[in-house]
Parts: sequence; C-alpha cells; structure tokens
Amino acid sequence: MELDLIFNELSLRNLAENERIAQQWMSELIKTIKAFTAQGVKVSLRSQENFHTIMLAPNYPVGHWFNDADQRERLFIKTLVTKAPLSIDLGNSDIHDIENNTGLSEFYYGGELAIGLGIAHLLDTVAVSFTSDECWNCSNIEIDTIQINEDEEIFNESLEIPHSSYSHHVNKHKEWIQKRIRDMVIDGEDIWNRKTELFPNLEFCEVVGKQLKNIRTRQLELQPVFKILYELQQCTENWKTGSFNVKGYALEESGESEATLNQYKNERMFLCPDGEKRLFEKHIKLRFCNWRIHFFPKEPGRVIIGYVGRHLPTVKYKT
Repeated sequence: MELDLIFNELSLRNLAENERIAQQWMSELIKTIKAFTAQGVKVSLRSQENFHTIMLAPNYPVGHWFNDADQRERLFIKTLVTKAPLSIDLGNSDIHDIENNTGLSEFYYGGELAIGLGIAHLLDTVAVSFTSDECWNCSNIEIDTIQINEDEEIFNESLEIPHSSYSHHVNKHKEWIQKRIRDMVIDGEDIWNRKTELFPNLEFCEVVGKQLKNIRTRQLELQPVFKILYELQQCTENWKTGSFNVKGYALEESGESEATLNQYKNERMFLCPDGEKRLFEKHIKLRFCNWRIHFFPKEPGRVIIGYVGRHLPTVKYKT
C-alpha cells in the first residue's frame, strides 16, 4: 500500500533561525517518515509546492540542504519527493479553490488558512510537520472547517486529523495504518471491481460503473466516496426491519423537493440490476464538494446505488 503524507506548510510560518536548526528539523522529519515505512507501507511526501524550493531558514531552501545533508538522508528524501506537487497532481482547480477560499470548504488552524491540513483531511491521510513549534508536538491535530451547502447555509465544524512530527507519534497510528492497508482503494475503478467484496449489501446500477471509473487516483472525491459507500454498507448490513434510517452513521441524507421532482424526475430515474427503473430521490451529500450519491432502499439488508457524481439539477441549481 502507498500512503501519501501531506506536509503542513504552517509548520514553516516561522523559519528556522539558522541552518543548523533547519538541518535538525529535516532530520526529525526523516525519522518520522521512516517510522511510517516501518509499518509496511510505501510512503510519498506531498507538499503544496515543489518541496525542493521550500524555505527552511533565511536564504536556505531544501535545495541547499541537499548540499549539506548526510548522504543517506539526502537519498531518502529524494526517493520521497519525486512526485508532482499537490497543485498539479490533484488538479489546479481543486487546490486553487482551497487556497483562494473559493471552494465549498475552507480549512483553518488557529485562524490561519491551512492548505496541507485541509488536504490531509480530504484525502483521509496523515499530515506531517516540522518540529518548529510545540503546537505540532501531537499525534492528532484539530482544524476548523467552514462549509456552505446548496441552500447557501454555512456550517462550522471542528475536525481531528492524524498528524505526526516525531517518530513516536506514528505508534499512535498503527491501528489506523493497518485498517488503511486492509481497506485501501487505488481509484474509482478499483472500487467498482471490488464492490462485491467491499460492499456485499449494496447493489450498483450499471451506470455507476462508468461514474466510479472516472474517479482517478488521489482525486479529492475518491476517499470521501469510498467512506460514504462504506458507511452505507454498514448501515444496510444492520438494517433488519422497518424503514431504512441512517441515524447514528456519518451520513448526511436528503430528499428532493416536490418542485425539483416535478421538473427533473427523469434525471433521477436509473435502471437497476433487476431490470426495473426506479426513482432515486434520496441522496447523501459530500459537503466539501458538489457531489452526491443517490441510493434506493430496496429491502432490509439491500440498498441500490444509482448515481455517484456531481450535483444533479434542481429548481434552484441547474447543475
């Protein structure tokens, strides 16, 4: 399994006083990353911008650190940062929306915009920091998010994400890492190909196959889609009698208004695996973006997934 560690750029809001301290920070970061690899995962270090250009101390970027570093440390870091910066790999529109506060979610730590910490949450992975401040000496870190839904309602929420700045923090994440190894999906096509194994109580309309296969590796929606399907699986598995209810699960369920169904009912009609066409007006929101998962409770223990993708048209929002 490959695990992306997301660099927390706020841990460099105050640069090191000198090159010696900067070198100590880099050494501690390397020890922390090696603690992850010792858990049996392949690790990549991802940053908002090219890691080599990050400034550690005045006039001392990572590129200059390579000239001074121990050969083993230098080679280790080079193997980790060969991938493109987040802004390229995740898509410019995704990362720029978060950077410029134009997306549906904003992330903050201590009142400061937190790009790396927010991305770590969206990708359901771990943030790593330099040991530049005592506030980063923790195995979990709390961030604030401001989100807006299609009704222009604003939600404030505190989130806790896995975090490490020292190698001993990684020990706190052993169980989380092992669960990720078991549940890791590569992309949307992997979800589709493993749907029977991962979600035995869910049925999928054929159209969902194409929608899932369009979700690429490390796309921001990948892990949230997987997590929602996982929660729906748990909820469906426990649905023994009565009507379907998501209470107690990390799912935000909604239905469509009568006006929307009068105008856009056909856009919510999907052909099911049993050959019957059904109306999928119930849906789960991916609040940080404009995506929805439409589902149909068929019978106790069985739920059909009819649509995974961007918000379908309503009377208020045409797209």
